[in-house]
Amino acid sequence: MVRKEREDSNMKSEYNENVIEGRNLVFEAFESNITIEKLLVVKGDQKGSINKILGIARERLIPIIEVDKRKLDDISEGRNHQGVVAYVTPYKYRTVEDLLEVAKSKNEAPFLIILDEIEDPHNLGSIIRTAEGLGAHGIVIPKRRSASVNATVYRTSAGSVNYIGVAKVTNISREIEELKKENIFVYGLDMDGKSKSYDVDFSGGVALVIGNEGSGLTRLVKERCDDIVNIPMNGRINSLNASVAAGILMYEVSKNR
Repeated sequence: MVRKEREDSNMKSEYNENVIEGRNLVFEAFESNITIEKLLVVKGDQKGSINKILGIARERLIPIIEVDKRKLDDISEGRNHQGVVAYVTPYKYRTVEDLLEVAKSKNEAPFLIILDEIEDPHNLGSIIRTAEGLGAHGIVIPKRRSASVNATVYRTSAGSVNYIGVAKVTNISREIEELKKENIFVYGLDMDGKSKSYDVDFSGGVALVIGNEGSGLTRLVKERCDDIVNIPMNGRINSLNASVAAGILMYEVSKNR
């Protein structure tokens, strides 16, 4: 039974990792291993696919709470909720060892994406979506100065975050050194790199390092990379959005594999 709940401080406006918004992403959550703790739906809006969502929620005994649309607008980042918001158990981050185990279980050379202070969740989501589609075994992000998996990432990744692991580490530079011990060659992406992306042999174990949207790779991370790769540009603008650049480089790796 749908329960109506008054507006109160327990449902404050706060964008966090526990919220998934929009009908398609809620369906994705149903199909994944995410635990949905409760659903918030707009009062009276029970037509079309929202009925199917409510039916699944009732079958799984997930609490359903009716709220005014302005409450969902307040909770939603970008107001793309389509009349439904799910509160989920916080995203379970993996370890780098977990990601390497995925590669081992598939009998494949490791293919990891390391993000050096990517701060825009839209970029993180886009990178995750491309990485999952091109066969990467996981994403590595730092615990500080980085976007985390939240509602925007779920939405931008089109649910791909449910199917590829994301590991959080304390120190990216140190993690690169550990990966080298596993015979993983680490390539940093930078427009000043001397190696052209389409000339590099990306066979074997590979980790791609993508830098911050504005400042690029941090100095220590850049120094730890085995090679610095650039994407040749012919136009007047010699730089690309971080997620676009990451996608181009991931495709080059995919071609080699």
